[in-house]
Amino acid sequence: MRFHPKWLCYSGLSAGLALLLVMSVNADAGQLLVDDFERGLSPAWTVKSFKGETAYQVVTDEGRRVLRADSRAAASGLIKKVDLDPHDYPVLSWRWKVAATIPQGDERTKAGDDYAARVYVIFPHWFFPKTRTLNYIWANHLPAGTFLPNAHTGNAVMIAVESGPDKAGRWLAERRNIVEDYRRAFGEEPPRIGAIAVMTDTDNTGTTALGWYDDLVLSR
Repeated sequence: MRFHPKWLCYSGLSAGLALLLVMSVNADAGQLLVDDFERGLSPAWTVKSFKGETAYQVVTDEGRRVLRADSRAAASGLIKKVDLDPHDYPVLSWRWKVAATIPQGDERTKAGDDYAARVYVIFPHWFFPKTRTLNYIWANHLPAGTFLPNAHTGNAVMIAVESGPDKAGRWLAERRNIVEDYRRAFGEEPPRIGAIAVMTDTDNTGTTALGWYDDLVLSR
């Protein structure tokens, strides 16, 4: 059985082999820092390539160290494994920026499944076809706030956090409740989180895109 919703096909997240995510803990604030990239690109992030490789590099932008993603007709992402009950830390926050959205992108079709920026929360299952993902996307055309099954499989749900080019070129701070989003997407309580991932991809449309990511944090 072969899936290609660009991340459900990552099958290396078995419960027995998953590595604990190395995160800084601020007990008083009730936060787990996934990464702020201030120390560069940690080896805890691993590459998963689907077609070619998006170039990921930690750069300085507006005086802060951030992750820059440059995709040229390619699709690869960075994944950081976790073993975490989302009910303990249900809120995921991050900052991101895009140079532009992808005019040829179409969230409703396989041929248009490309995004200048997206953040994944992956919920692995020992029976791989039951692995599920929440895809927080900077949508090309899908209205902000929309929940949409991925064009490849209903086990991945696209959530349009931002949409269109109007806010391109500036940093935006996002905050999502993973538990509430999972309930809405799949109609049940979420299982343990197996990974957090980011990806900028343009393989289906054959175009280019630039995206930036920073300050990924899980909180109570």
